[in-house]
Amino acid sequence: MSTPYPFTAIVGQDDLRLGLLLNAVSPAVGGVLVRGEKGTAKSTAVRALATLVPEVPVVPGCRFSCDPVAPDPACPDGPHAEAAGVSRAARTVELPVGASEDRLVGALDIERALSEGVKAFEPGLLADAHRGILYVDEVNLLHDHLVDLLLDAAAMGASYVEREGVSVRHAARFLLVGTMNPEEGELRPQLLDRFGLTVEVAASRDTDERVEVVRRRLAYDDDPEGFAARWAGEESALRERIAAARALLPRVVLGDGVLRQIAATCAAFEVDGMRADIVMARTATALAAWAGREEVTADDVRQAALLALPHRRRRNPFDAPGLDEDKLDQTLDEAGPQENNDGDDQPDPDPDGGGDDDGGGGGGGGVPPQADGDRTPPRGESGDTPSQAPEGSPDAPGRSTGAEQQPVASAEPFRTKMLSVPGLGEGAAGRRSRARTEHGRTTGARRPQGALTKLHLAATVQAAAPHQRARGRSGRGLVVRRDDLRQATREGREGNLVLFVVDASGSMAARQRMSAVKGAVLSLLLDAYQRRDKVGLVTFRGKEAEVALPPTSSVDAAASRLESLPTGGRTPLAAGLLKAHDVLRVERLRDPSRRPLLVVVTDGRATGGPEPVALAGRAGRLHRSEGTASVVVDCESGYVRLGLAGELARELGGTAVTLDELRADSIAGLVKDVTAAGRAA
Repeated sequence: MSTPYPFTAIVGQDDLRLGLLLNAVSPAVGGVLVRGEKGTAKSTAVRALATLVPEVPVVPGCRFSCDPVAPDPACPDGPHAEAAGVSRAARTVELPVGASEDRLVGALDIERALSEGVKAFEPGLLADAHRGILYVDEVNLLHDHLVDLLLDAAAMGASYVEREGVSVRHAARFLLVGTMNPEEGELRPQLLDRFGLTVEVAASRDTDERVEVVRRRLAYDDDPEGFAARWAGEESALRERIAAARALLPRVVLGDGVLRQIAATCAAFEVDGMRADIVMARTATALAAWAGREEVTADDVRQAALLALPHRRRRNPFDAPGLDEDKLDQTLDEAGPQENNDGDDQPDPDPDGGGDDDGGGGGGGGVPPQADGDRTPPRGESGDTPSQAPEGSPDAPGRSTGAEQQPVASAEPFRTKMLSVPGLGEGAAGRRSRARTEHGRTTGARRPQGALTKLHLAATVQAAAPHQRARGRSGRGLVVRRDDLRQATREGREGNLVLFVVDASGSMAARQRMSAVKGAVLSLLLDAYQRRDKVGLVTFRGKEAEVALPPTSSVDAAASRLESLPTGGRTPLAAGLLKAHDVLRVERLRDPSRRPLLVVVTDGRATGGPEPVALAGRAGRLHRSEGTASVVVDCESGYVRLGLAGELARELGGTAVTLDELRADSIAGLVKDVTAAGRAA
């Protein structure tokens, strides 16, 4: 087994270390989510924590780590007779992003269950993590069905495996630790709320600190055991401090005054539900125990708020997590006079963050002040772009050319109508287009290919029934062989790659018009987030097109690029379509099972170069020849409409919708299903 990097050797990252140590002191805090850019020691710190957590006593031979003092009465390996327990190190179990459901919750041998009536159960990762640490790297990329199972286990403290009337239950209480890079997409709100604390990490900009990071890492890589030995004293001292804080924790007093501060803070920041209050109370108590105190102070409450509330402030995926520290200080100050039962006043909360930073676990907390998710850039000062002449007229190119204009703010997003890819896919689980999936409604049965995961009971019985006499059946049970088993085929929904091609030329630059266009694209991005899609953004203006955002799961990154999008210049529509074709070609090689949906946002005008309209038509037919599902959002406005967006939609083999028709509550007309090339044929 490789020697882990010592926890005390990590340079900086005070918030990260504090969040992990508080969970080591009090697992009831509820875990920690570590958000930050790549290469910031997120995984290193989590793996190093395992060596500091005290050992746990377990029942000898129990695969589910039952406590010998209070064994689980429903343990599949039980019932356990009274026996002396054995101690072992707390496990750190890693859940891979691509893990199967059976690997997470365990596998039940359906064949033996049907033919022998035996509950032959192979435990999964949830059983391994019981009374330990469950670590999910890149937790934001975890598949939906695994997220649901993880949520259930975290909420109930138990894992249930039920298939065709056969069920197994076992305890699954663990410290949930997740790391993620926000650039790759955000977490579902339900899972986000399950993490007790969140910390933001970033690489230091201090030269001396960066030098020390490199020096220590190189020394560790050259001699892991020798490097760990040099830090053994600090590790031992930190381990003893954690044990002392755990022992002190039951004696820590959470007075009515600080409890009132906690409630006032959660109410002031309008967090949903009561979990935030409970987590803050547990975190403040753990902070006091970590500092060696038997009473919670206002500084503990402030630090707890900075760790427990930022990720609970988000209202949509485009809001940046954060906390207004001035508002926090004001709230704590207003609730301060009633801090103690005996009426003693506490000093004002420390504006610098307070907290004990001894032993590498102090200071900081939370993230820099945010403007409560307000990311709206200032409006531009330029006027509207003159209307263009129809394509093909002598003065069309000149009239469409304009100076670059400043970005304008987007209009308020709205709920959009459903756009889906036709046919039946086999891509990653999501909520947009029909697909063959592991979860969904049963549509048929087939012979299993590999391990049986979803039994189709009726089809299995039907296959086994004709052979019962030949197999010598004498009792009531059905004699089932491997060849009789049938796998259920299911139909659900998949996530798609939604590639936006946005016209940012002078013909779109009128302030109100571009604001409405950005609002529509923002609405579609929000819809893509809810439906678990990947998104990409191609823009075209002037003389060329560019990939503003390569395909990613981070829709908030796409929204940020959209908000800062400048406008002006000619309309190289063909260049935008060809650039989109290049992006889709590469993505088909990377992820051939994920089907694309091309969303072109334009008024259909094309200028610049010889025969720009004809060239755009040929580019559209190129997409059509490859069967790419597409929709054109027609942004043309005014009394005189040229209908060029509709022509483009026909070339693409897709559907054209206006901005008004895109709204889910629109009565202007029904949005047709997105049509792929050749479907009519």
